[in-house]
Amino acid sequence: MFNFWGVETKFGKVEGVIETEVGYTGGATKNPTYKDVCTKKTGHAEVVKVTFDPSIVSYEELLEIFWDIHNPTTLNRQGWDIGTQYRSAVFYSNEEQRLSAIKLKGKLESSGKYKKQIVTEIVPAAEYYKAEEYHQKYHEKN
Repeated sequence: MFNFWGVETKFGKVEGVIETEVGYTGGATKNPTYKDVCTKKTGHAEVVKVTFDPSIVSYEELLEIFWDIHNPTTLNRQGWDIGTQYRSAVFYSNEEQRLSAIKLKGKLESSGKYKKQIVTEIVPAAEYYKAEEYHQKYHEKN
């Protein structure tokens, strides 16, 4: 799925997902722009913020989709997109989410689906910055 546009498109089609929004998190720079993030100096990842109804779709189901739509074994790379902004990461909001992510990552590792080690980071949600408007729902607009 590569960058956040494709990931947002995929999650936006999931029943129970109320809203998606692309942005940046995990770095040190305050209020980064896309241009800033592309310098590979801010430390931010391109991310998709997903708001969902847990009575329709579970956090675990969303994690399964996440791991299914990208290659979690490539460090700082998705397809042709290279750099720490493309790292595989789950940014959790609470302890329950952290434990779910660790459990599902472990199941995926022991499944034998991948020959290489899964490098997906599971880290606390950091300050989130909404990406520029032209990035929001990009595939719907273009």
